[in-house]
Amino acid sequence: MRSSASKMTFAAVALLLGQVVPALAQTAASAAVVDQAASGAKPADKAAQKKQLKAQRKAERKEAHAKNAAELKKLEAQGYRPGMNDPNYPQSLQDAQKKAAASGASQ
Repeated sequence: MRSSASKMTFAAVALLLGQVVPALAQTAASAAVVDQAASGAKPADKAAQKKQLKAQRKAERKEAHAKNAAELKKLEAQGYRPGMNDPNYPQSLQDAQKKAAASGASQ
């Protein structure tokens, strides 16, 4: 009896976490697609929504990567060298950020 109760508790926790954890990692745009899927859509629609959600997340990752790459390129243009073993690391990065901000404000 005790083993059965612990298995049921484990199953209930796993079910709860399975529904809560993915909801915490959603963006506002992807949350709308998940809400539509949770509202009881047909199986064919769920597959299409899942595919749409996957494409949307991929686009969000690509956008974030492009933003980070552009920021790094801007800092490198201002003299920051990320591959170099720099003993003044925080200061050199901050100097490049200040230069980038100053050049961005003057443009």
